[in-house]
Amino acid sequence: MAAPHRIDVHHHITPPSYSAAAAAIIEGNPPRMNWSLAKSLEDMEQGGVATAIISLPHPVTIWPKPQDKQRALARDWNEYVATMGRDHPGKFGLFATLPMLDIDGALKELEYSLDVLKADGINMMTNIGDKWLGDPYFHPIFEELHRRKAVVYTHPIAPSCLHDCLPGVNDSIVEFGSDTTRTIASLIFSGAAAKYKDIDFIFSHAGGTMPFLVERFERAPGRWAPAVEGGAVQHLKRFYYDTAQAAHKWALLSLTELVESTQIMFGTDFPYRTSSETAQGLIDFGFSEADLRAIDCGNAKRLLPNWR
Repeated sequence: MAAPHRIDVHHHITPPSYSAAAAAIIEGNPPRMNWSLAKSLEDMEQGGVATAIISLPHPVTIWPKPQDKQRALARDWNEYVATMGRDHPGKFGLFATLPMLDIDGALKELEYSLDVLKADGINMMTNIGDKWLGDPYFHPIFEELHRRKAVVYTHPIAPSCLHDCLPGVNDSIVEFGSDTTRTIASLIFSGAAAKYKDIDFIFSHAGGTMPFLVERFERAPGRWAPAVEGGAVQHLKRFYYDTAQAAHKWALLSLTELVESTQIMFGTDFPYRTSSETAQGLIDFGFSEADLRAIDCGNAKRLLPNWR
């Protein structure tokens, strides 16, 4: 692969306190990733990745109930990644985790993460407590992010009402892509996408099922959903989308019919997928050299000031 230059905006780790919290709360089958720092660095080297922007896989599933413990865990996770970045200059960035259902705590951690830790943005799940991102409950957080013109990286998770709804079929197969689409719809049809237009949203996995459903986004307002001034597609075209588990023709043919290459960002979903196979998938798709460079790193450098 090429010399390291790519910026991976979809790279997961599991700090020790994350694994401990998961084991304490999720009985029977807590999430296991078998992650290590050495494995991250090895994968990055093999796939020509210069920098990985770190996010946790599913923090919303393992919050303990007391708010003070939630705040402490978020701080510990964010500090852990910040320390990785200091120990390996240029290698790791941070999409910070917030205790999202604790608005005061989330605002404090947002301020600390962006101002002190110099995080690249905020990591949000597509639904938190079965509230999707357009829910008014989150408006105080979005108001501050809008004021700061910040980046919000999103990652899907199945809502509790649909968790394990197909016996023997992991939620990631169907529900992750669907929930990305739900939260995009929530942002657009609630008016949040227009109200907080200075927030740059990154959606995982090429936007989930959204590119296939664009016509419904356009036809729904006024009949099945609130009207959207200027149409829903204007928002879909300005959002950003990563290539995690989507570096193949079935996803990219649809996504590239909707958005320009300026809106697509290199993402791997490590450790579930590797950077080398993601990079090769983008090459095999047939992007031009200029488009590949934009997707690999140019768009991230434009969006994330720490890496310009």
